[in-house]
Amino acid sequence: MEAAPETGVEPEPCPEPPAHRLSVAELDRELDSRSELIDDKEFDIPQVDTPPTLESILNETDDEEESFILEDPFLLNIDNTDAHSYDTSSVASSDSGDRTHLKRKKRLPDPLSLHGSVIRLSLLKGISAQIVSAADKVDAGLPTAIAASNLIAVGTSHGLALIFDQNQALRLCLGSTAVGAQYGAISALSINNDCSRLLCGFAKGQITMWDLASGKLLRSITDAHPPGTAILHIKFTDDPTLAICNDSGGSVFELSFKRVMGVRTCESRCLFSGSKGEVCCIEPLHAKVELRDHPITQYSLLAMASLTKILVIGLKPSLKVWMTFPYGRMDPSSVPLLAWHFVAVQNSVNPMLAFCRGDVVHFLLVKRDDTGAIHVTKQRQLHLHYDLINFTWINSRTAVLLDSVEKLHVIDRQTQEELETIEISEVQLVYNSSHFKSLATGGNVSEALALVGEKACYQSISSCGGQIFYLGTKSVHVMTLRSWRERVDHLLKQERLTDALALAWSFYEGKAKAVVGLSGDSSKRKAVIADRMVEILLHYADRTLKKCPDQGKIQVMEQHFQDVVPVIVDYCLLLQRTDLLFNQIYDKMSENSVAKGIFLECLEPYILSDKLMGITPQVMKDLLLHFQDKNRLENLEACIVHMDITSLDIQQVVLLCWEKHLYDAMIYVYNSGMNDFISPMEKLFKVIAPPLNAGKSLTDEQVVMGNKLLVYISCCLAGRAYPLGDIPEDLVPLVKNQVFEFLIRLHSAEGSVDEEVYPYVRTLLHFDTREFLNVLALTFEDFKNDKQAVEYQQRIVDILLKVMVENSDFTPSQVGCLFTFLARQLAKPNNTLFVNRTLFDQVLEFLCSPDDDSRHSERQQVLLELLQAGGIVQFEESRLIQMAEKAEFYQICEFMYERELRYDKIIGCYLRDPVRKEEVFNYIHNILSMPGYSAEEKQSVWQEALEHIEELLLLSPCKAADLVAIHFSEQIESIITNLQDQFLLFQFLRSLLDPREGINQDPIHLPPCITEQFIELLCQYSPDQVLEMLKVLECCRLEETIQITQKHQLHEASSYLLEKKGDIHGAFLVMLERLQSKLLMLTQDDESLAELPLLEDIEDILMKTIALCQRHSHNLDQQEREALWFPLLEAMMSPQKLSGSSQCRYSESLKSLTMQVLNNMAAFIALPSILQRILQDPVYGKGKLGEIQGLVLGMLDTFNYEQTLLETTTNLLNHDLHWSLCNLRASVTRGLTPKQDYCCICLQQYKRRQETADEIIVFSCGHLYHSLCLLSKECGTVTKGLMRWMCYKCNSSNKGGKLSENLSALKKGSGASLAQASSESLLDPQQIQAFDQLCRLNRGTSRLALLTELSRGPSGEKHGLLSISHGDLATSSVFQNENFQLHLAPPPLAED
Repeated sequence: MEAAPETGVEPEPCPEPPAHRLSVAELDRELDSRSELIDDKEFDIPQVDTPPTLESILNETDDEEESFILEDPFLLNIDNTDAHSYDTSSVASSDSGDRTHLKRKKRLPDPLSLHGSVIRLSLLKGISAQIVSAADKVDAGLPTAIAASNLIAVGTSHGLALIFDQNQALRLCLGSTAVGAQYGAISALSINNDCSRLLCGFAKGQITMWDLASGKLLRSITDAHPPGTAILHIKFTDDPTLAICNDSGGSVFELSFKRVMGVRTCESRCLFSGSKGEVCCIEPLHAKVELRDHPITQYSLLAMASLTKILVIGLKPSLKVWMTFPYGRMDPSSVPLLAWHFVAVQNSVNPMLAFCRGDVVHFLLVKRDDTGAIHVTKQRQLHLHYDLINFTWINSRTAVLLDSVEKLHVIDRQTQEELETIEISEVQLVYNSSHFKSLATGGNVSEALALVGEKACYQSISSCGGQIFYLGTKSVHVMTLRSWRERVDHLLKQERLTDALALAWSFYEGKAKAVVGLSGDSSKRKAVIADRMVEILLHYADRTLKKCPDQGKIQVMEQHFQDVVPVIVDYCLLLQRTDLLFNQIYDKMSENSVAKGIFLECLEPYILSDKLMGITPQVMKDLLLHFQDKNRLENLEACIVHMDITSLDIQQVVLLCWEKHLYDAMIYVYNSGMNDFISPMEKLFKVIAPPLNAGKSLTDEQVVMGNKLLVYISCCLAGRAYPLGDIPEDLVPLVKNQVFEFLIRLHSAEGSVDEEVYPYVRTLLHFDTREFLNVLALTFEDFKNDKQAVEYQQRIVDILLKVMVENSDFTPSQVGCLFTFLARQLAKPNNTLFVNRTLFDQVLEFLCSPDDDSRHSERQQVLLELLQAGGIVQFEESRLIQMAEKAEFYQICEFMYERELRYDKIIGCYLRDPVRKEEVFNYIHNILSMPGYSAEEKQSVWQEALEHIEELLLLSPCKAADLVAIHFSEQIESIITNLQDQFLLFQFLRSLLDPREGINQDPIHLPPCITEQFIELLCQYSPDQVLEMLKVLECCRLEETIQITQKHQLHEASSYLLEKKGDIHGAFLVMLERLQSKLLMLTQDDESLAELPLLEDIEDILMKTIALCQRHSHNLDQQEREALWFPLLEAMMSPQKLSGSSQCRYSESLKSLTMQVLNNMAAFIALPSILQRILQDPVYGKGKLGEIQGLVLGMLDTFNYEQTLLETTTNLLNHDLHWSLCNLRASVTRGLTPKQDYCCICLQQYKRRQETADEIIVFSCGHLYHSLCLLSKECGTVTKGLMRWMCYKCNSSNKGGKLSENLSALKKGSGASLAQASSESLLDPQQIQAFDQLCRLNRGTSRLALLTELSRGPSGEKHGLLSISHGDLATSSVFQNENFQLHLAPPPLAED
C-alpha cells in the first residue's frame, strides 16, 4: 500500500541517512556565526539554599489546586514581549473540533510566503509495505510503537518487534505471537546509543532486552515494577547499563543491568511512587558523541512530568533533585510533554528542557557552575493558539510541534516565528490510549491518567539525527528539514520566482530560519548562494520573455514586465553583478521593446542615488534615446548629470541638450566630459546678450538661462561643480582664472565691429545687477590676499565703473547697487581696492538730481543702502544733507540727523514725508519714554513736538491726544487756548476725555471748565451723543452743565442731569413738557406721513417718563407720588378730550399708551383715588362715562387676576404644609429599632448597668447609648430646661458638621418607657431633629423653614398667609424675606 504524499512533495523510498553530526569545532563555529542572533532574554530561577531531598519530594502530596509558582512577577515585564509575536483575532476553522480552542484567539500569519516549504514529509514505502505484510503473513497485528536510531524498530500489538535498517530492509523479527499472547502488545521501545540493544516494554508490564546484532533475547524482566500495570515508557540513558521505565500506575523505576559471572541480572529502584502523583512522561538527557565530555553529562539528568509538576533529578553520582516546577491550572485532558536538546546560548552550549502541557511551552536552560551545582534559568515562553500532543527538537534552533488536530507546526525557537504548518491526518497516527488506560490488565488506572491517555502518542513519534519518524496504523512517514537549495527549488517548481529569490536572499544575508545544507565560512556560503541566484535570475528573465502576452493592450504587456523587471534589476544590484545586468540580462530584455523600456526606466532611481556605476556605453546610449522618445526630458537631464559622461558620444549629447534646452546637462557634459568650463558660458551669453543690448525684455526661457549662468559662474568661482559635486582640487585655481579672464574680456570672440567694450560684464549687469555683484562679493570673500587676487579685484572694479558710470542706460537702482557693493568692499578692514571719490560725488548728483521725478523712492532707497553699507565716508556730510533735503529724500535726512544726534530735526522729516507721516507719533513717544537718550535730546524733541502740535492733531487727533495725555499733560490748557479751529478742538477733547475711546489707561484730571467746553462743543457737533457722554463723564459741574444743555434744548440730557442733582420734580417737568409738545404736534398735524415716526417718538418719551416715575415712587410719600403720576395721566388723556371724537386715526394708539400709564400707576397709587380723580375730571363729570369705561374695566381685570393668583398660592401653600406635617408626624411617631444591644461608647450591654440615674437613649440612626456615657462625651445640651441629645457616632464621623444643629432625635426612658415632651413646646426634640435633618436636605427657604416659623406661634391660632405677611415688620419672619419662594415639590421622607 502507499499513502498519498503531500502535494508537491515526492515520496522517497529510502530515508535520508541521519543528518551529519556536528563536531565540537563546528559547534563553536556555529556559535560564532549566530552570536548576533542569540536571545539574551533569560531569567534565573531564585536559588534554593538547601535543595530538597528526593524522599521529601516523593512524600509531598500532589495538590491539584496548586498554582503556577515559577511565574515570577518580573517575567511579565513589557520588555519581555517580543517583536516577532503575532496577535490577530481569528481561530483556525480546522481547530474548531477541539473544545480548548474556544478560549484562545491568537493566530500567526501564513509563514509560507516568508520561508517557503521548510519540511518534507515522505512515506517510507518499504517499511510501510512490510508492516502490512507482517500483519497478514505472521499475524503480527497493528503497529503500536516505534524507536529510531541507525536502525528503526517497530513494535506490534501481538508482541513482535520488527527491526529495519537504513535501506528499509527487514533485518530482524524479534519475539513471537505466543509470547505476545502472554505479555500483550509492545507498548514502548528503546534502542541504546550504539544500536546494540533493544528494550521492549509490554502492555501487561513485562520488559524484554534483545541483542540487535544476533537477535537473541538477553533478559526477560517481570519483577521490575508492581504487577498489573502497563509499561508506558522505557528509555535507555547514555549509560548502556542504566534504563528508566514508567508504568501506568504513575511510578518511575531505574533499571540497572549487570552481568555477574556470565549471569545477566536487572536491579530495579523506585525513583517516584505513583501513589504521590502519577508520572506520565519521562525524558533522560542524551548527549551526542561530540558532547559526551560535556560536564553536565556526569549527572545523568532525568526529567519527569507528573500531572501536576515537572521534576529534574540527577541519577549520578547519587540521586538528587535539582528542580521542581509546578504547573498552573491546566485542561486535565492535555498531554504533558518533555524534550531535551543542547543549544547555544550566550556563547556556551548547554542542555535546554522544553516542557509543555496545553498551549504554553516553557524553556528551561540547565547550567552547571564551577562548584558543581546545577542552575535552572527560565527562558522566554512560547504561547500558542493550539493544544500540543507532541514536541520534538529537530535541531538546536528549530522545533516541530504536533497539535491535537494533527497539524505539524515548525517553530523557530529564538524568534518564536511559525515557519510552516502541515496537515498529517494522512499518516493515521497511532495513539497509546489503551496502554494509559491499562486495558490489557483490567484498566486499573486513575481517571486523570486515563483522560491524559486519550491524546497520548509518545511511542508513535521518534526522532534521530534531524529526522522525525511518525508511526501510522499502516505506514511509517519520515519528516526532514529541506536543504536551502531544495527549499528554493520547491518554490521554483511552483513558479513562485519572486518568493524563491527573496528566500535565497534571506539565506545570503544570514536571516533565514531552519537553514540546512550551508557550511563553511560566510564568504563561501554567500558565493554558493549568489551562483544559485544568478541561475534563477537568468531563468527568470527567459521565462518572463516567453510568458509575455502576445496580443492585447500595450498596458497589459507593460504591467507584465513592470512586475518582473524591477525585481531582476534589484537583485542584480544587491548581488553587485552589474556585468550580468548589463550584458546577459540586458541582451535578453532588448529582444522585446516594452521590456527594454521598462528595464531602462528601472535604472533611473539607482542612477539618481549614485548607486549605479559602470553602465556600459550601449545601455547609456539606449537610456538617453528612450527618455528622448518618451519626451521625459527632466528625467533625462537628471540622469545625465549623475552619469559617467566619458562613455557617451559627447557631441551627440551636447546637441541633444542644447536642442531640448537641458542646460544643466549641457554644462555638466562640457565640464566633466571635456574639462571645458568656458564654452557653456559662451553658448548661454549668445542667447541672452542680444535682447538685453537691444533693451528688449527677456522671455521666461531666457531668464532661466540667465539665472543658470549666474549660478554657474558663482559655482566655478567658488570651486564647486555645477549642478552638484565639487571641481577636482587640481583644477580649481585654473577654472577660477579661466572664468575671470573670460568675464573681463574686452570683446567677445565673434563680436561685431560696433560691439561695446566688456560685453560679458555688461550683459550680466543688465541681466541682474544685484545678483551679479553678490556673486562677485562672494568671490572676493574667498580670495586669498596674494598679489594676483588683488590685481583681479581692482581690475574688475575698474571695469564695472567704466561700464556703468560711462553709460546712461543703467537705472538709478543698478548704479546704486554697484556703489553699495563698492562701499561694502571699501569698508572692509583689509580693503586693498581704490575707487576715485569724485565717482561717488557723481553718483550722489545722479541720484539726487531733482529734474528727474521718476523712481523717487527707488533712488532714495538705493542711496540709503549705499550709506548704510559704509559709503557715508565717501561724502561730505553737510553737502549730503543739503542735497537730500533738496531732493526730498527724508529718509536720508533722518539717517544723517540720527548720526549727528539731532533728533528734533527728525520730527520735521517725518511730517514732511507723505509716506511715513503716521510713524511720527511712535517716534516721539519712543524717544521721550525710552532710555538711552540724554535729557537735552529729550527736551529738544519735546519742545519740537509741542511746536508742531497742531500739525500732529490734523494728522490724527486720536494719536495726538494719546501723546498729549502721556507727555504734555501740564500743557493741555495752553494747547486748548492756542487751538483756533473749533472742530479740531472738539476732536482733540473727545479723544482726550471720552473713556470709551480706550486710548489712555488712566483718565487724566482736567479742570471742569474744559469738560464743560467739551460738552458745549459736543452739543454743537454731535447732539445725539450728549446723553451717553454725560453718563460716562465724571468731572463736570451739574449747574453749569444743565445750563449748557438747556441752552441747546437737549431735554433728555437736562432731565438726566436734574435727576442726578436730586430734583426729581424738575426732571419730570422737563420730560412732561417734551411729551406735551409732541402730543400737541400730533393733534395739530393732519399729515398722515409724519404720524408714524411722531407716535414712535411719543411712545419713547412716555416710556422714559414712566421709568423716571417708577425709579423714584418708592422713596416718595403719597402726595408726591400723585404729583408725578396724575399730571402724566392728564397729559395722555387731554388730546383724547380735545379731539372729542373716537374716530380719530391715532386714538387707539393713545388709548393703549394711557392704559400702560394706568397699569404702572396702580402699583403706587390706590385704585379708589385713581378712579376718584378720573371721575372728578370736569370732562367726565358731564356723564360721558363711556369714554373711560375701557380704562376702568381694564384696571378691574388686573385687580381680579392678582386676587385669584394670591388665593391660589395661599391654598397651595396650606395644602403643602398639611402634607409635610402629616409626613413628619408619621416619621416622628414611628418606633425606633436599635442596631445593637450594647452602648456604642462603653460597649456594655444596656441591661447590665443598674445605675438609677442612667437612662437608655436610642437615636433614629439606630445607635444606642447610656445617658451618662453621652454626657461624658459632651453630647447633651440643656435648652429651655429640656435635655437635647446628639448621637456621638454620627456627629464624630460628620467632621466639620455643626454639632449644635445636628441634634439627633431620641427616645429615652428606663427600659421601654418614653419620656414625655415638655408641654410648653409645640415640637418635641425628636421633631426638631427631624426638621434639622430635612432642612439640611432642602437648603434655602424651604417649606420646613415655614414650618419652623409657624411652630413659634401660639398653638391654637390658625395663620392665614395674608395676616402673616402684614404682621409686625420688626419680627424677622421668613415670610418677610425678599427671596421667599414657594417650593411645591413634596419633601423627602425622614430616615427611618
